[in-house]
Amino acid sequence: MNKKTIKTVLEILNETYAGAKCGLNFNNHYELLVSTILSAQCTDERVNIVTKELYKEYNTPAAMITLSQEELGEKIKSCGFYNNKSKNILGATKIILEKHGGLVPSTMEELIELSGVGRKTANVVLSNAFGIPAIAVDTHVFRVSKRIGLASGKNVEEVEQELMKNIPRKMWSDAHHYIIWHGRKICKARKPNCDMCPIAPYCEFLNGK
Repeated sequence: MNKKTIKTVLEILNETYAGAKCGLNFNNHYELLVSTILSAQCTDERVNIVTKELYKEYNTPAAMITLSQEELGEKIKSCGFYNNKSKNILGATKIILEKHGGLVPSTMEELIELSGVGRKTANVVLSNAFGIPAIAVDTHVFRVSKRIGLASGKNVEEVEQELMKNIPRKMWSDAHHYIIWHGRKICKARKPNCDMCPIAPYCEFLNGK
């Protein structure tokens, strides 16, 4: 897509998904971090069901660290990959307590030092917890961006860099949510609903470009 088309597509997405926010439920920075780790290869809906109970007692680093890996694993089992996720959550929690005074750090460099935290998770936290412009490339953002023509990178890092270049910085966080919701509602993985897509006239996939 050229700059003019990108601008048009972003305007349409803004009109369509204005006000779209993170699909994870959270009340503090730590809850968001844990929920984002849990959301890997799991739906936000499932994560929200699990954390509704989990956060009644374990919604701070000090409370979470009292659980063993096995105990936490049982509580998050339905999110999938619970052994790795419980290990990473407790590992990240330990670092937060030991190096950051129990507070979730607010820089990319510090966040990716936490167990189980890559650029996607870090960007979700930076954007939704701290209001720092960021584009988290999850499966929806990766698929939709490449499909419609906003990016062409071969991996998530390349797509992230392209989106940061193609989208105005002030729109990064909002555009991230727009693309996610577009992927969930219309531009689905197996059967995209092209006939009801508001950006169909500009989509490179649909128009064979």
